[in-house]
Amino acid sequence: MGIVKISDLMHDNLRDASDALSRSINSQAEHWLRVGMLAELHPELNYGDICQLMLRDARAGGGGLAFVKPAVAAAASATASKVIRKAAR
Repeated sequence: MGIVKISDLMHDNLRDASDALSRSINSQAEHWLRVGMLAELHPELNYGDICQLMLRDARAGGGGLAFVKPAVAAAASATASKVIRKAAR
């Protein structure tokens, strides 16, 4: 674990979001970091799709989405697409 320096404005935004969503400031920051990381790995997914991907990972025991290799990212993306198509039915 390390210290990450952020702007005062970002800290204020984190505080507001964490209060609104009943999370600690650190948990809110980690959530935004995970969403951003997954958005970069899966540019074809929107926020809702990314949340579904994170929920599936949590139900499977968690930890499967951290800094994945490109081949794994492609497999996760294909799986997410199947889940999204199934949910749309």
